[in-house]
Amino acid sequence: MRLLHTADWHLGRGFHGAPLLDQQVTVLDALVELVAAESIDVVLIAGDVYDRQIPPADAVAVLSETLARLRGAGAVVVAISGNHDSPARLRFADALLATAGVHIRSDVRTAGQPVMVPADDGGPDLAIYPIPYLEPEIARHQLGDPDARTHAQVLRLALDRARDDLAAGGSPRRSVAVAHAFAAGGQPCDSERVLRLGGADRVPLGCLGGFDYVALGHLHGRQSFAHGRMQYAGSPLPYSFSERQQEKGAWLVDIAADGGLQLEWADLPAGRPLACVRGPLDQLLTSRAWTAAEACWVQAVLTDQVLPRDPMAQLRSRFPWAVSLSHEPPVAAGGDAETYRQRVAGRDDLDLVGDFVTHVTGAPLDHEDLAVCAQVIDDTAREPAA
Repeated sequence: MRLLHTADWHLGRGFHGAPLLDQQVTVLDALVELVAAESIDVVLIAGDVYDRQIPPADAVAVLSETLARLRGAGAVVVAISGNHDSPARLRFADALLATAGVHIRSDVRTAGQPVMVPADDGGPDLAIYPIPYLEPEIARHQLGDPDARTHAQVLRLALDRARDDLAAGGSPRRSVAVAHAFAAGGQPCDSERVLRLGGADRVPLGCLGGFDYVALGHLHGRQSFAHGRMQYAGSPLPYSFSERQQEKGAWLVDIAADGGLQLEWADLPAGRPLACVRGPLDQLLTSRAWTAAEACWVQAVLTDQVLPRDPMAQLRSRFPWAVSLSHEPPVAAGGDAETYRQRVAGRDDLDLVGDFVTHVTGAPLDHEDLAVCAQVIDDTAREPAA
């Protein structure tokens, strides 16, 4: 049986304030074409379908059309809610959609209830166990164990229900679990929302065992564990500059009758590429080294000693898709080994003001500015104490 594993669509998300929905539509069009071309039996969507709990109307329309087209391409669709999704909103009309072959699971109380896909290759049927993102403080009560307070504990409880159902099934089954979680050993990036501080959101890989394949969502870079038995597909588009080195696509997963796996990565169009440029503004605006970045989303780091006037407007005269700007001037010569008291001892106010301005702007005060500062200091000294 042939599966396609995708995740983290984040429909409705922007990129540093710029809309991305057109690019999301393009990559989902390619996904539908891939499903048809590869004769996919089941599409697995491992959470974060939307970017926020109340998605914009046009993002809802895109999801509706995409699900219909995936089903029209011949695939059963199984999707779960992620930590960005609203479980209640995502599962609207889920029972009705299930009758049409589109299964959206966002209620943890259904954890032990598989989506059964009959086999057409003479092998065992496929049991898919969709486990939505579990917020421990909520899920522990829904799962009947108020003492389960960590992500690992609640996910283990939910997957135990799935493993129990699989063991009680009698006849052999091929099995897949779909989950949205942070697997221990996974590599995060800047795009993912922190689930819990201090690493308490990590789920050990041993918690995920017992299935032929585990389709994971949450981390935006593709990653594999347990010899490919547990995998992240990553997001189909980059959502931060930390993703610029990541390949974007989906996993094609063939599960043989005996549970053996054959894995293939399929690239998808990743939208506008990302580029990071660094240097003095004049150099960035003229150097041929940055020609390729003119068509990219651009993150610029200016190293001018003094920040130029209206730098973003100047950048966009060459890089129209520049969306991020930071200033990192060269570090001044000398060190800070002395204490502040030692550095200011015996120095007059005008010297201190001049040093402060030089430190902030990178340039010393000229004679005119020094005269103004001297006058202000003198006037202040003459004022009577309050």
